[in-house]
Amino acid sequence: MEYKQTLNMPKTDFPMRGNLPNKEPKMQEQWDEEKLYEKVQAKTKGNPLFILHDGPPYANGDIHMGHALNKILKDFIVKYKSMAGYHAPYVPGWDTHGLPIEQALAKKKVNRKKMTIAEFRQKCAEYALKQVDNQRVQFKQLGVRGDWENPYITLNKSYEAAQIKVFGEMAKKGYIYKGLKPVYWSPSSESALAEAEIEYQDKRSASIYVAFDVKDGKDLLDGDEKFIIWTTTPWTIPANLAISLHPDLEYAVIKTANQKFIIAHDMLGQVNETLEWKDAEVIQTFKGTEAENIVAKHPIYDRDSLIILGDHVTTESGTGLVHTAPGHGEDDFIVGRRYGLDVLCPVDEKGYFTDEAPGFEGLFYDQANKVVTEKLTETDALLKMEFITHSYPHDWRTKKPTIFRATNQWFASIKDFREDILTEINRINWIPNWGETRLYNMVRDREDWCISRQRTWGVPIPVFYGEDKTPIITDETIAHVANLFREHGSNVWFEWEAKDLLPDGFTSEHSPNGTFTKETDIMDVWFDSGSSHEGVLEEREALQRPADVYLEGSDQYRGWFNSSISTAVAVTGKAPYETVISHGFALDGQGRKMSKSVGNVVVPAKIMKQYGADILRLWVASVDYQADVRISDEIIKQTSEGYRKIRNTFRFLLGNLADFRLEHKVADDKLEEIDQFMLLKLQKVIDKSLNAYENYDFSTVYQTIHNFCSIELSSFYLDFAKDILYIEAEDHPRRRSIQTVYYEIVTSLVKLLTPILTHTMEEVWSFIPDVQEEYVQLCEMPKTRDLSNAARLEKKWDSFMKVRDDILKALEEARSEKVIGKSLEASVIIQPNSEETAAILQNIPFLHQLLIVSEVQIVDELTDGKAYEFVTVKIMKHQGETCERCWVVSDSVGENNDHPTLCARCASVVNEHYTEA
Repeated sequence: MEYKQTLNMPKTDFPMRGNLPNKEPKMQEQWDEEKLYEKVQAKTKGNPLFILHDGPPYANGDIHMGHALNKILKDFIVKYKSMAGYHAPYVPGWDTHGLPIEQALAKKKVNRKKMTIAEFRQKCAEYALKQVDNQRVQFKQLGVRGDWENPYITLNKSYEAAQIKVFGEMAKKGYIYKGLKPVYWSPSSESALAEAEIEYQDKRSASIYVAFDVKDGKDLLDGDEKFIIWTTTPWTIPANLAISLHPDLEYAVIKTANQKFIIAHDMLGQVNETLEWKDAEVIQTFKGTEAENIVAKHPIYDRDSLIILGDHVTTESGTGLVHTAPGHGEDDFIVGRRYGLDVLCPVDEKGYFTDEAPGFEGLFYDQANKVVTEKLTETDALLKMEFITHSYPHDWRTKKPTIFRATNQWFASIKDFREDILTEINRINWIPNWGETRLYNMVRDREDWCISRQRTWGVPIPVFYGEDKTPIITDETIAHVANLFREHGSNVWFEWEAKDLLPDGFTSEHSPNGTFTKETDIMDVWFDSGSSHEGVLEEREALQRPADVYLEGSDQYRGWFNSSISTAVAVTGKAPYETVISHGFALDGQGRKMSKSVGNVVVPAKIMKQYGADILRLWVASVDYQADVRISDEIIKQTSEGYRKIRNTFRFLLGNLADFRLEHKVADDKLEEIDQFMLLKLQKVIDKSLNAYENYDFSTVYQTIHNFCSIELSSFYLDFAKDILYIEAEDHPRRRSIQTVYYEIVTSLVKLLTPILTHTMEEVWSFIPDVQEEYVQLCEMPKTRDLSNAARLEKKWDSFMKVRDDILKALEEARSEKVIGKSLEASVIIQPNSEETAAILQNIPFLHQLLIVSEVQIVDELTDGKAYEFVTVKIMKHQGETCERCWVVSDSVGENNDHPTLCARCASVVNEHYTEA
């Protein structure tokens, strides 16, 4: 007889190799065809609502690792929530307006000068929608489940109409105004920028000290002194109208080399060293307040420079006197307005000097630095020039330096409702919790938000002007424009005349002749995406405002998190979210920023093609996403090893359930104690995993399940159980007991891992016998259940596992000393070191199977054993023969004449259940 034919060896078609790059696209296709997203929504309808609102990625180019990290994290949450008893629709979105799309068309040689604005905008829309389609395919390849056929897109008519409504509500409350102010201006983009569009990079600049002669000392000064200012923007000197002093600082007149200079007294040491003064002597001091309205002379022009007072002046650097050009700085503008100074801004939208700066007309501002310093040298006003490298604001799109430039812009007055925003920030749940402080500090110091842009591709600012140039924004005009946009799209603003965009018969005191014009600026794209709470959460019946969660990269504290709460509080008085989660950036394996020039970019598409999306998803689950995360080939290989461990565990479980059906299930109280113990361990895994999911702690879910597979299962339960599963008869009670627990383990772990390893768990699910749902994604998460005698079981078997560790050490040492080869060759003699250990061991049946040895003896005294923590152990080589069927060494081999190569147990099984044909 072929005894191997009598063994219950594992049988499963579930393959060892994942082959994910080939399988996953077919599965995704099947999910689309069978409308799995819709099936999930139908199954959970009526459950409590949970909304994760998608922050819109920009529709330009292939997705990068940051996109993958973001979308996969969102998918973890949505899938978990839909399996945890919630109705969790997920509507993905895209941000589709803005300069990068205009630039992309320029690179494609689209000549915007040969077409109307409306025609160019149509080209922008077509390009954006192609990008949406491209990114949608890539996001779906990640295994992200959502309403992909009905996303929200900021260029959609209904969305633009909702955005106009938000603008109108803010205007109605008096939060929107137009004014002349210095704003971040990008000469490279020819447009104003918001703070969210600024990033800081190092820049080399001239650092200059400039002397301003006193013209009228107002009885405080003699008139032969010179005020010294310091600046790193020499090009702004032509726009200087004043010098600011702090009212409470002490200032000193310093005499050196027959000249008299004025600086803050606290800065004497630093300035003395920098300007290399010899024998500098303080001959007079005065408070800043005493110098107010003294007049100095501009160092280049025949123009006054007024001495004024401002709290923004510090002694952290420079001289304690601040060069003040109201047209080129926010503090300068504010303090200048107090003194009635003009807002002189002699630089045009492209960054070139106008005729308001005689002698510098036509020069680009950066090139003017050299010419200005040369002119200052001619007038003996330049005291010192050196070059420094410092952090400087740049346009985050063009990567070129920005300037402060006073222009007429539309603003949202954040300061008018700032306290309401701060109150809401304190109420929100922030993960990680430092997010609260970060956004609070940003909002606390914010005055106004510049929302206008001098571009073409965006949502128009819906403002009309009367004949007297007064802006017209009324409930009637806003509602009418919103309706027009909902019907025709925002391009109508550029296709129709102002009179055709106004309600029929509209009149205004500002246009007695009935002539109107319209605003040509568009809105900041952050106003676009920041209106999504209205355009998506309110517009769509299936959703609600506020959302439960916003989840984006940590750069969105200055971006989407910020603009969303600003518009939502302005319109509704409440934040648009209850919880805000932020994640870090994806870096290379060495912790460096990914860069094409460095050649260290890791692309999601490449990983999916080589390893599969589930490996990428497992990587996301394995990292601390709240900090910056690293990814490299080596890291992905390590992730693949973790995946293989999990997959092989499932394969073993499935293989040993081939003959199991639910009708074979054993009741809890009839299970073997060791099986009850493993069932108890499973409850701990379920409980810990569910708690981790609730706290958005996905690495704990992964680690908990991976450790369970590696330690409790592979290294113990699955290992020793082979001697029962393979050897005993198919219907043996001990075998069915183990299978019952295996079944609960496999179904529970598959459900727990579905949000993370979506594709693989659906594959495993299709091989589990007797499951009810066609997809595991339609199931609910496993619930922990109470087991009788749980405390006693846990105490007893946890103690046994410690004893087992001692015996495993003894076996390993015996193997090293060549006493035995395989552990089944061993005969083990054990002396418990305590009564407690003795009681445990004497109450555990089949001890040799649990230890995977051939024989175990428990004795009261062992004189030649080796002492360990809980037991003293002696390992000997068993002197019996090895059973051909079970490989256990036994003295009973040969006792049965019909089966001389089998032990008594195997001979009994074969005789009872198997006969030769």
